Amino acid sequence: MKRVALIYGSVFLKHDTGGHSENKRRVSETYRYLKSRPVFSKLTELAPRQAKPEEILLVHAKAYFDALTSFPKDEVAYLDPDTIFGPGSLEAALGAAGSVTLSVDKIKAGEIDSAFCLLRPPGHHARPARAMGFCIFNNIAIGAAYATRVRGYDRVAIVDFDVHHGNGTQEIFCEDARVLYASVHQWPFYPGSGTPNEKGEGAGKGRTVNVPLLARSGEREYMKALEETILPAVRDHKPSIIFISAGFDAHEADPIGGMCLETSSFGRMTRAIGEVASEVCGGHIVSALEGGYNLPALAASVGAHLEALVDQGKSGRARANPAKGA
Repeated sequence: MKRVALIYGSVFLKHDTGGHSENKRRVSETYRYLKSRPVFSKLTELAPRQAKPEEILLVHAKAYFDALTSFPKDEVAYLDPDTIFGPGSLEAALGAAGSVTLSVDKIKAGEIDSAFCLLRPPGHHARPARAMGFCIFNNIAIGAAYATRVRGYDRVAIVDFDVHHGNGTQEIFCEDARVLYASVHQWPFYPGSGTPNEKGEGAGKGRTVNVPLLARSGEREYMKALEETILPAVRDHKPSIIFISAGFDAHEADPIGGMCLETSSFGRMTRAIGEVASEVCGGHIVSALEGGYNLPALAASVGAHLEALVDQGKSGRARANPAKGA
């Protein structure tokens, strides 16, 4: 059984978005659900920490960071048409990014094998100099950059199974040969990026892998994308640690996505990723919450994800259920 940390704290509730789809109930109700499940007793709970400015600046422009830190404390504004920023948003966003770098530190120190960060706001749409799509700081990108530039990891891989393409993460690492970014996502869909011909640039050429799927795709299509394209690329890259942008909005019940994954599908995908992690990097995985907007489906899917992380290496190779999928 792997030593898996769960990072969660009340700081994530300070990002007050009211009745917005991306709201604090996403994490509070998921945490409450997890506490009722047997897997919870197998987790190591850790409190979030605030990311340092130098960690944010690994991937974000200083002018953008300075604008957020100098924002009037009592005002509420939209950083883009979808992204709210209010009095508690900066503290929550720093806690989200810091949770991922904390996970890297704990794995590097040998205290845990893997971590799941039950955080918000999410991150994979955040670009170097702007917020986008509910995202303020790019949490996974900050963690990956921290791993390679600060903690001495030679290579890392990011696997993104959110229903949306992580355009911000791709943009940040498109020229970085140390970071493989691989995404399976609905297309055509927001944000409009993520086609197969987007493969990276310069030194990073070939280090971006996109598998777009049509709406109503299910487990069969997702597992095929993982087993035939994404995971072979991860094996070839030989990362020292794997990051997961864990979005659960490809669930069939999600109100924003248009895919047909079931709760159990997220466990099967996680086991497939975990098998490769066991082969190439000692099973070391840092996973962070991205999307997922049907609260019961999100909670149950996170539970399946965590069960697979804890049981990593105990079962045989994960296979798609041939009866599932569109």
